[in-house]
Amino acid sequence: MVRLEETTSESKLLGIIENLNNDTDVDGILVQLPLPPHISDEKVINSISPSKDVDGFHPVNAGRMMQGLAGFLPATPHGIMLLLEHYKINTGGMNAVVIGRSNIVGRPMSILLSRNSNPGNCTVTICHSHTKNLQEICLQADLIVAALGKPGFIRGDMVKQGVIVIDVGITRMPDPSKKSGFALKGDVNFEEVAPKCSYITPVPKGVGPMTIAALMINTLRACLDLN
Repeated sequence: MVRLEETTSESKLLGIIENLNNDTDVDGILVQLPLPPHISDEKVINSISPSKDVDGFHPVNAGRMMQGLAGFLPATPHGIMLLLEHYKINTGGMNAVVIGRSNIVGRPMSILLSRNSNPGNCTVTICHSHTKNLQEICLQADLIVAALGKPGFIRGDMVKQGVIVIDVGITRMPDPSKKSGFALKGDVNFEEVAPKCSYITPVPKGVGPMTIAALMINTLRACLDLN
């Protein structure tokens, strides 16, 4: 664990990463995002050795994922695929709607769901803030992955009966009834949507633990040099 002040310079952070790249006792490197405004996320991600990039964000690993080659997969999309696999959900031929187009979740999720595999073999639609007729598109979905960062955005009238919903969102909302003063809310209005679902992930304790599990798989693979 390397903890740095928010005022740490970009050059200092890049230097630390370079030392870790060259340290044979270090198998994997993860830089907690987001970074302060004066540090480029892109520069930092690109500076990590692809063989130690357990977050799966480096362009080399992203390219390998696109081509279906061995490499580190982004932890959250990978965790979701593991979840679908664990529950033996045959996604072949499903209409999948991914809401969100980030490089961390949305884009890689769409690639993994469209792969010729199981889970996979979906017909995938990526939706975002400029998508027209979002409700109409969601109503056609057999599988929805919500990763847009807007709590309670997906409502009951946006999903059909029997849909599978994966809620990636997690936002702290003020809640005076909680000891902490806040509650964690997903992108899905659980109370409205859950009665229609064949499967739905809760927030918290849904996708989050799977992200950690996938990260640990990447770390183990890095340690054993399996990529």
